[in-house]
Amino acid sequence: MEFLHTRPVLAFLSLVVVVSHASQSSEGYWKLVLPHTSMPKAVKDLLRPGGPSPVDVSAASCGIHVHFDKFSEPSGEDAQVDDSNIGNFFLETNLHPGSKMKLHLATPTNGAVFFPRQVAESIPFSSNNLPEILNRFSLKEKSAEAEIIKNEIEGCEEPAMQGEARYCATSLESLIDFGTSKLGRNVNVLTNEVKSGNQEYEFGVGMKKVADKSVVCHQLNYPYAVFYCHTFTKTRTYMIPLVGADGSKAKAMAACHSDTSAWHPKHVAFKVLNVKPGTVPICHFLHNNAMVWIPK
Repeated sequence: MEFLHTRPVLAFLSLVVVVSHASQSSEGYWKLVLPHTSMPKAVKDLLRPGGPSPVDVSAASCGIHVHFDKFSEPSGEDAQVDDSNIGNFFLETNLHPGSKMKLHLATPTNGAVFFPRQVAESIPFSSNNLPEILNRFSLKEKSAEAEIIKNEIEGCEEPAMQGEARYCATSLESLIDFGTSKLGRNVNVLTNEVKSGNQEYEFGVGMKKVADKSVVCHQLNYPYAVFYCHTFTKTRTYMIPLVGADGSKAKAMAACHSDTSAWHPKHVAFKVLNVKPGTVPICHFLHNNAMVWIPK
Protein backbone atom coordinates (compact mmCIF):
# COMPACT_ATOMS: atom_id res chain seq x y z
CA MET A 1 0.00 0.00 0.00
CA GLU A 2 1.43 3.35 -1.01
CA PHE A 3 0.98 6.28 1.31
CA LEU A 4 2.05 9.90 1.45
CA HIS A 5 4.86 9.58 -1.07
CA THR A 6 4.25 13.03 -2.55
CA ARG A 7 1.13 14.45 -0.98
CA PRO A 8 2.56 15.54 2.37
CA VAL A 9 5.55 17.04 0.65
CA LEU A 10 3.26 19.15 -1.48
CA ALA A 11 1.01 19.95 1.44
CA PHE A 12 3.96 21.03 3.59
CA LEU A 13 6.24 22.42 0.91
CA SER A 14 6.16 25.79 2.62
CA LEU A 15 7.60 24.17 5.75
CA VAL A 16 10.72 22.78 4.12
CA VAL A 17 12.81 25.88 4.75
CA VAL A 18 11.42 26.18 8.28
CA VAL A 19 12.21 22.56 9.09
CA SER A 20 15.65 22.84 7.54
CA HIS A 21 16.58 25.65 9.90
CA ALA A 22 14.69 24.09 12.76
CA SER A 23 16.75 20.91 12.61
CA GLN A 24 19.54 23.12 13.91
CA SER A 25 17.34 24.70 16.59
CA SER A 26 16.07 21.27 17.75
CA GLU A 27 19.63 20.04 18.01
CA GLY A 28 20.49 23.25 19.82
CA TYR A 29 17.71 22.58 22.34
CA TRP A 30 19.21 19.14 22.97
CA LYS A 31 22.63 20.70 23.59
CA LEU A 32 21.11 23.34 25.86
CA VAL A 33 19.11 20.95 28.04
CA LEU A 34 21.38 17.90 27.75
CA PRO A 35 24.90 19.31 27.31
CA HIS A 36 26.53 16.15 28.65
CA THR A 37 24.36 13.64 26.79
CA SER A 38 25.38 12.31 23.39
CA MET A 39 22.67 12.38 20.74
CA PRO A 40 22.25 8.88 19.24
CA LYS A 41 22.62 8.54 15.49
CA ALA A 42 19.02 7.32 15.32
CA VAL A 43 17.89 10.71 16.65
CA LYS A 44 20.22 12.65 14.36
CA ASP A 45 18.74 10.80 11.41
CA LEU A 46 15.35 12.28 12.32
CA LEU A 47 16.78 15.80 12.08
CA ARG A 48 17.75 15.73 8.43
CA PRO A 49 18.51 19.33 7.40
CA GLY A 50 16.79 18.81 4.08
CA GLY A 51 13.41 18.97 5.75
CA PRO A 52 10.42 16.67 5.18
CA SER A 53 10.83 13.84 2.69
CA PRO A 54 8.19 11.56 1.17
CA VAL A 55 6.91 9.13 3.76
CA ASP A 56 4.94 5.92 3.70
CA VAL A 57 2.82 5.76 6.82
CA SER A 58 1.41 2.40 5.80
CA ALA A 59 4.85 0.81 6.07
CA ALA A 60 4.50 -1.96 8.64
CA SER A 61 8.19 -1.72 9.43
CA CYS A 62 7.64 1.64 11.04
CA GLY A 63 5.49 0.52 13.89
CA ILE A 64 4.69 -3.21 14.05
CA HIS A 65 1.12 -2.09 14.15
CA VAL A 66 -0.14 -4.57 16.61
CA HIS A 67 1.03 -2.39 19.51
CA PHE A 68 2.59 -5.03 21.74
CA ASP A 69 4.05 -2.29 23.92
CA LYS A 70 0.57 -1.08 24.90
CA PHE A 71 -0.15 -3.56 27.63
CA SER A 72 -3.68 -2.33 28.38
CA GLU A 73 -4.83 -3.72 25.01
CA PRO A 74 -5.54 -7.34 23.99
CA SER A 75 -2.78 -6.99 21.40
CA GLY A 76 -2.36 -9.87 19.00
CA GLU A 77 -4.75 -12.24 20.75
CA ASP A 78 -5.99 -13.59 17.43
CA ALA A 79 -2.67 -13.43 15.58
CA GLN A 80 -2.09 -16.61 13.60
CA VAL A 81 1.67 -16.80 13.94
CA ASP A 82 4.40 -18.95 15.40
CA ASP A 83 4.31 -17.95 19.07
CA SER A 84 8.10 -17.75 19.16
CA ASN A 85 8.11 -15.03 16.50
CA ILE A 86 5.70 -12.47 17.89
CA GLY A 87 6.35 -9.51 20.12
CA ASN A 88 9.94 -10.46 21.06
CA PHE A 89 8.76 -11.58 24.52
CA PHE A 90 10.69 -13.82 26.89
CA LEU A 91 10.83 -14.68 30.58
CA GLU A 92 13.43 -13.01 32.78
CA THR A 93 14.60 -16.48 33.82
CA ASN A 94 15.87 -16.88 30.23
CA LEU A 95 18.03 -13.79 30.50
CA HIS A 96 21.41 -15.51 30.40
CA PRO A 97 24.16 -16.23 27.84
CA GLY A 98 23.31 -19.05 25.49
CA SER A 99 19.58 -18.40 25.26
CA LYS A 100 18.38 -18.32 21.65
CA MET A 101 15.50 -16.38 20.21
CA LYS A 102 14.29 -15.36 16.77
CA LEU A 103 13.94 -11.59 16.87
CA HIS A 104 12.05 -9.15 14.70
CA LEU A 105 13.52 -5.75 15.50
CA ALA A 106 11.91 -3.61 12.84
CA THR A 107 13.61 -0.42 11.70
CA PRO A 108 11.45 2.56 10.64
CA THR A 109 11.57 3.15 6.91
CA ASN A 110 8.76 5.61 6.24
CA GLY A 111 11.07 8.64 6.01
CA ALA A 112 9.38 10.69 8.74
CA VAL A 113 11.44 13.42 10.39
CA PHE A 114 10.96 15.63 13.42
CA PHE A 115 9.15 18.89 12.86
CA PRO A 116 10.33 21.72 15.10
CA ARG A 117 8.16 22.42 18.11
CA GLN A 118 6.63 25.58 16.67
CA VAL A 119 5.60 23.76 13.50
CA ALA A 120 4.39 20.60 15.28
CA GLU A 121 2.30 22.63 17.70
CA SER A 122 0.62 24.41 14.79
CA ILE A 123 -0.68 21.06 13.51
CA PRO A 124 -3.60 19.55 15.44
CA PHE A 125 -2.94 16.21 17.10
CA SER A 126 -6.33 15.20 18.42
CA SER A 127 -9.08 12.84 17.29
CA ASN A 128 -11.44 15.81 17.54
CA ASN A 129 -9.47 17.49 14.77
CA LEU A 130 -9.05 14.46 12.52
CA PRO A 131 -10.76 16.06 9.48
CA GLU A 132 -8.36 19.02 9.63
CA ILE A 133 -5.37 16.71 9.99
CA LEU A 134 -6.41 14.63 7.00
CA ASN A 135 -6.99 17.77 4.98
CA ARG A 136 -3.47 18.99 5.75
CA PHE A 137 -2.10 15.78 4.32
CA SER A 138 -4.58 15.66 1.42
CA LEU A 139 -6.02 12.35 2.59
CA LYS A 140 -9.50 10.98 2.08
CA GLU A 141 -11.52 10.36 5.21
CA LYS A 142 -12.26 6.70 4.48
CA SER A 143 -8.81 5.76 3.23
CA ALA A 144 -6.61 3.14 4.87
CA GLU A 145 -4.03 5.84 5.50
CA ALA A 146 -6.57 7.94 7.38
CA GLU A 147 -7.41 4.92 9.53
CA ILE A 148 -3.75 4.52 10.49
CA ILE A 149 -3.51 8.16 11.55
CA LYS A 150 -6.79 7.87 13.47
CA ASN A 151 -5.60 4.77 15.34
CA GLU A 152 -2.27 6.33 16.27
CA ILE A 153 -3.90 9.46 17.66
CA GLU A 154 -6.51 7.49 19.59
CA GLY A 155 -3.77 5.34 21.06
CA CYS A 156 -2.11 8.48 22.35
CA GLU A 157 -5.36 9.60 23.94
CA GLU A 158 -5.90 6.42 25.96
CA PRO A 159 -5.55 6.79 29.73
CA ALA A 160 -2.36 5.57 31.33
CA MET A 161 -2.30 2.21 33.08
CA GLN A 162 -1.71 1.82 36.79
CA GLY A 163 1.96 2.53 37.45
CA GLU A 164 2.47 4.12 34.02
CA ALA A 165 3.06 7.68 32.84
CA ARG A 166 2.69 8.23 29.10
CA TYR A 167 3.00 11.04 26.59
CA CYS A 168 3.06 11.37 22.80
CA ALA A 169 5.81 13.77 21.78
CA THR A 170 5.24 15.49 18.45
CA SER A 171 8.64 17.18 18.41
CA LEU A 172 12.12 16.47 19.70
CA GLU A 173 11.82 19.40 22.08
CA SER A 174 8.66 18.01 23.69
CA LEU A 175 10.26 14.56 23.90
CA ILE A 176 13.24 16.07 25.72
CA ASP A 177 10.90 17.87 28.10
CA PHE A 178 9.05 14.67 28.98
CA GLY A 179 12.19 12.61 29.44
CA THR A 180 13.83 15.18 31.70
CA SER A 181 10.62 15.71 33.69
CA LYS A 182 10.80 12.04 34.71
CA LEU A 183 14.55 11.50 35.05
CA GLY A 184 16.20 14.89 35.29
CA ARG A 185 18.92 16.16 32.97
CA ASN A 186 21.72 13.80 33.97
CA VAL A 187 20.72 11.04 31.57
CA ASN A 188 21.92 8.76 28.80
CA VAL A 189 19.81 8.02 25.73
CA LEU A 190 20.30 4.55 24.26
CA THR A 191 19.14 2.80 21.11
CA ASN A 192 19.62 -0.66 19.65
CA GLU A 193 22.78 -1.42 17.74
CA VAL A 194 21.28 -3.92 15.33
CA LYS A 195 21.71 -3.93 11.55
CA SER A 196 19.76 -7.04 10.62
CA GLY A 197 16.91 -7.60 13.03
CA ASN A 198 15.06 -10.57 11.56
CA GLN A 199 16.95 -13.72 12.41
CA GLU A 200 17.77 -16.04 15.29
CA TYR A 201 20.10 -14.55 17.88
CA GLU A 202 21.99 -16.06 20.76
CA PHE A 203 22.33 -14.04 23.95
CA GLY A 204 26.01 -13.26 24.43
CA VAL A 205 28.31 -12.72 27.38
CA GLY A 206 28.36 -9.27 28.97
CA MET A 207 24.66 -8.45 29.31
CA LYS A 208 24.02 -5.90 32.01
CA LYS A 209 21.21 -4.13 33.76
CA VAL A 210 21.48 -0.46 32.85
CA ALA A 211 18.59 1.00 34.85
CA ASP A 212 15.78 0.32 37.31
CA LYS A 213 13.93 3.35 36.01
CA SER A 214 13.66 4.48 32.41
CA VAL A 215 11.60 6.33 29.83
CA VAL A 216 11.03 4.35 26.65
CA CYS A 217 9.91 6.13 23.49
CA HIS A 218 8.55 4.26 20.46
CA GLN A 219 8.23 5.92 17.07
CA LEU A 220 4.68 5.88 15.75
CA ASN A 221 3.56 5.40 12.17
CA TYR A 222 2.83 9.03 11.33
CA PRO A 223 3.61 11.53 8.54
CA TYR A 224 6.21 13.24 10.72
CA ALA A 225 8.18 11.90 13.69
CA VAL A 226 5.93 11.33 16.71
CA PHE A 227 7.04 9.22 19.67
CA TYR A 228 4.88 7.37 22.17
CA CYS A 229 6.83 7.67 25.42
CA HIS A 230 6.06 5.94 28.69
CA THR A 231 7.60 4.91 31.94
CA PHE A 232 6.58 2.07 34.23
CA THR A 233 7.24 1.35 37.86
CA LYS A 234 8.91 -1.99 38.69
CA THR A 235 10.65 -2.19 35.34
CA ARG A 236 14.31 -3.00 34.68
CA THR A 237 16.19 -2.22 31.48
CA TYR A 238 18.97 -4.41 30.10
CA MET A 239 21.51 -4.07 27.31
CA ILE A 240 21.99 -7.50 25.78
CA PRO A 241 24.82 -8.48 23.43
CA LEU A 242 23.61 -10.72 20.62
CA VAL A 243 25.23 -13.02 18.09
CA GLY A 244 23.18 -13.64 14.97
CA ALA A 245 22.84 -16.90 13.08
CA ASP A 246 24.81 -15.21 10.30
CA GLY A 247 27.64 -14.45 12.73
CA SER A 248 26.86 -10.75 13.06
CA LYS A 249 27.15 -9.11 16.46
CA ALA A 250 24.63 -6.66 17.88
CA LYS A 251 23.37 -5.06 21.06
CA ALA A 252 19.69 -4.65 21.86
CA MET A 253 17.68 -3.13 24.69
CA ALA A 254 15.17 -5.17 26.64
CA ALA A 255 12.69 -4.16 29.33
CA CYS A 256 11.63 -6.56 32.08
CA HIS A 257 8.38 -5.87 33.92
CA SER A 258 8.04 -7.31 37.41
CA ASP A 259 4.36 -6.49 37.79
CA THR A 260 2.05 -7.45 34.91
CA SER A 261 -1.13 -7.61 36.98
CA ALA A 262 -2.58 -4.52 35.25
CA TRP A 263 -1.93 -5.83 31.73
CA HIS A 264 -4.89 -6.91 29.64
CA PRO A 265 -5.42 -10.64 30.38
CA LYS A 266 -5.59 -11.33 26.62
CA HIS A 267 -2.36 -9.55 25.78
CA VAL A 268 -0.29 -11.67 23.41
CA ALA A 269 2.62 -11.92 25.87
CA PHE A 270 0.61 -14.26 28.09
CA LYS A 271 -0.26 -16.44 25.09
CA VAL A 272 3.32 -16.53 23.85
CA LEU A 273 4.82 -17.38 27.23
CA ASN A 274 1.92 -19.43 28.61
CA VAL A 275 1.74 -17.50 31.86
CA LYS A 276 -0.95 -15.53 33.66
CA PRO A 277 -1.00 -11.80 34.52
CA GLY A 278 0.91 -10.85 37.64
CA THR A 279 2.68 -14.18 38.10
CA VAL A 280 6.23 -13.82 36.72
CA PRO A 281 8.39 -11.01 35.30
CA ILE A 282 7.99 -10.62 31.53
CA CYS A 283 10.66 -9.15 29.28
CA HIS A 284 10.59 -7.91 25.72
CA PHE A 285 13.12 -6.51 23.29
CA LEU A 286 12.63 -3.00 22.01
CA HIS A 287 12.40 -2.33 18.30
CA ASN A 288 15.01 -0.36 16.42
CA ASN A 289 12.68 2.63 16.26
CA ALA A 290 12.74 3.04 20.05
CA MET A 291 14.98 5.07 22.33
CA VAL A 292 15.56 4.47 26.04
CA TRP A 293 16.28 7.28 28.50
CA ILE A 294 18.06 6.19 31.66
CA PRO A 295 19.69 8.01 34.59
CA LYS A 296 23.48 8.20 34.51
